[in-house]
Amino acid sequence: STGAVKMQPRAEELKFVTKNDGYVHIHPSSVNYQTKHFESPYLVYHEKIKTSRVFIRDCSMVSVYPLVLLGGGQVHMQLQKGEFVISLDDGWIRFVAASHQVAELVKNLRCELDQLLQDKIKNPGMDLCVCPRGSQIISMIVKLVTTQ
Repeated sequence: STGAVKMQPRAEELKFVTKNDGYVHIHPSSVNYQTKHFESPYLVYHEKIKTSRVFIRDCSMVSVYPLVLLGGGQVHMQLQKGEFVISLDDGWIRFVAASHQVAELVKNLRCELDQLLQDKIKNPGMDLCVCPRGSQIISMIVKLVTTQ
């Protein structure tokens, strides 16, 4: 029984990085303030404030596939050092795909979802659950997100 035991960080030590602000911390009034471990390193937040340092509030953890499918900006795929990398936000957010096939499928699913949402905006009365194309895309996304 010798050696070091890895300790979970204290709430005030846990920090995340944003593209524009650098390091940010979860605000002490946030429900997630006492959370010491997130399964995914990505959070979405509603509010960002600066007092003694930059804080985020109303945050939720988001896993990779929902971020790729529903995040803003274009999805790009590149081969880098033998790995297939999916990137968002001009390369600021990057994921390594298990294979070229997975990367292509995710990228194509995102394109299909974007097109489906554009069709829905043009035709608000369209029922996505009844429309064959819409229901297929939605069921694929549900399956991907729930089985990841």
